[in-house]
Formats: sequence, structure tokens, C-alpha cells
Amino acid sequence: MWGESILVALILIGIVGRSNILATAACILLVVKLTRLYSLFPILERRGLELGLLFLMVSVLVPFATGKVSPRELLGSFSSLGGIMAILGGTLATYMNGQGLNMLKIEPELMVGLVVGGIIGIVFFKGIPVGPLMAAGLTALFIKIIDILR
Repeated sequence: MWGESILVALILIGIVGRSNILATAACILLVVKLTRLYSLFPILERRGLELGLLFLMVSVLVPFATGKVSPRELLGSFSSLGGIMAILGGTLATYMNGQGLNMLKIEPELMVGLVVGGIIGIVFFKGIPVGPLMAAGLTALFIKIIDILR
């Protein structure tokens, strides 16, 4: 009963906060739970993040596949200040994502805080929940900074 209540609350929060992604994700999990397809939970938990990242990467690469990004634009990313900053940002974000994944392997209980923080970001700051690994990476960075300052 507790799980269903949380999922219904998340659906309502998603609707009120105008986050279709949150509402849809909670609906999918509620349907899986109510239809007693419990064998899907370990698969979704283990592979859901990978699938989400796969589809995110596919959507980002579509302009290359369709030819919307010209060779000149591609080369421009290596010669303009904005392009170089984007490359550095992508490099840093990818590194931090890896740090976040490592932290979650060591301390999986922190995922609860990431989920709550993500919901707060969605509802109150109109954020988009595409970065649980980035959130974990930032958390790992914050923890390292606090450890250094102690």
C-alpha cells in the first residue's frame, strides 16, 4: 500500500508541477505494480538508466544522422570560444557522471535524496529530470569538498 500511495502522490505532483515525465514514470510503475508484474522491477532498476541514457544519446545524435550539423559547424566547435567551452563542459559533465555512478555503487541509499531533490527541482524550479547521474556527481563533489574542509 505504501508504494502505491507514493506513486499516486508522485503522479499528482507531476500533474500539478506540469512534469509529464514524472507523472508518466510514476504511472508506468503503478501499472507494473498493480498488474503484479514484479519481475519487471529488477530489470527496470538495473537497465532503466542505461535505456534512458541510450535514448537521450540517440536524440542528441539525430542532427548528425540527418545531416543538420554541417562539417563546418562541427569544426567550428573546435575553433570558437563557445565550442571549446562546450567541449570542456561535456568532458567535465561526463567525468562527474562517472564519479556519481561510483558514489551510488558505494552508497546506494543516497539515491533517495537524489530522487527527492529531483522532484523538488521539477516542481519548484521547472527543472528537467535528465541528470540523476549528474546530480550524483554533484553530490560526490559536495561530499569531497566537505571532506577537504573538515
